[in-house]
Amino acid sequence: MRFLLDENISPLVASVLNQARHDAVHVRDVGLRKAPDVAVFDRAVADGRVVVSGDTDFGRLLIEAESRRPTLILFLREDDRRAVTQAGLILSNLEQVKDDLEAGAIFVIEAHRVRVRRLAGK
Repeated sequence: MRFLLDENISPLVASVLNQARHDAVHVRDVGLRKAPDVAVFDRAVADGRVVVSGDTDFGRLLIEAESRRPTLILFLREDDRRAVTQAGLILSNLEQVKDDLEAGAIFVIEAHRVRVRRLAGK
């Protein structure tokens, strides 16, 4: 799977995802450091990447755009924000949510639960 990590996610998460044979880049690696969310959103769509963020604005952008792209993995209210923990949570749940992510979804990871919301957009 292809991922684009937002500025509020450690670049080390990309390293762990890449070691697990995924294609992950951080916004700083593609010239989007401090870029507005809409620019990150557009880049993810253009590159066919799943956005990984802790910023709820991406969910709002998806809903406002009435779109199923880009798919979003959203970290909310976490107790442990270490990169290895975040990457582990993505990897341990990826097989279960892969079809949802490919169809268009927001995958929310919270401290004690995960949930998937399929997007109904175009």
